[in-house]
Amino acid sequence: MSALLNVGPAQIFPLTVDQYHAMIDNGILTSDDRVELLDGVLVQKALHNHPHRISTRATRQALERLIPKGSYVDEQKPLTLATSEPEPDVAVIRGDTRDYPNRHPGPQEVGIVIEISDASLERDRGFKKRIYAAGEIASCWIVDLGRNKVEVYTEPQTGDYKRCDVFEPHQQIRVTLDGQSIDSIPVSDLLP
Repeated sequence: MSALLNVGPAQIFPLTVDQYHAMIDNGILTSDDRVELLDGVLVQKALHNHPHRISTRATRQALERLIPKGSYVDEQKPLTLATSEPEPDVAVIRGDTRDYPNRHPGPQEVGIVIEISDASLERDRGFKKRIYAAGEIASCWIVDLGRNKVEVYTEPQTGDYKRCDVFEPHQQIRVTLDGQSIDSIPVSDLLP
């Protein structure tokens, strides 16, 4: 894109996913830069504290125990959407990691995205959730570390999710992939 967006006194130059990839391929951006492309804008990723790290790993391990063959669980790896390349903390991806040797999984290959949220709660619950819904990713979970709850968003529709269920530490979340109920995970297994 060559036009500038007018955002108050600041001018933001929007990037396409292809431009973002070119910046990475040419060494302009590296993993040390700690940014992700969200709706055409480079956004700095939040720093992770110990509870975030523990919850991310616990969530990945809980899902790996029950996700059936034909899908896998990934951690903090990019997904390529129309105008974004978010890096959810945990994601359930269809296929095998070797199915993506030259590209990142796209929205049609993602079953669940999970954001572990503390300092990033506002961004995850707003901006990122809407990006996932616009990509028609079936389910977006937000593990709210501040309240020890998990929000499960489903039924993507017109850039947001139609349904939100909130789960407490003593409850269990039904894991659903491709419309099939797989099993349940205790919310406490996802928390630090």
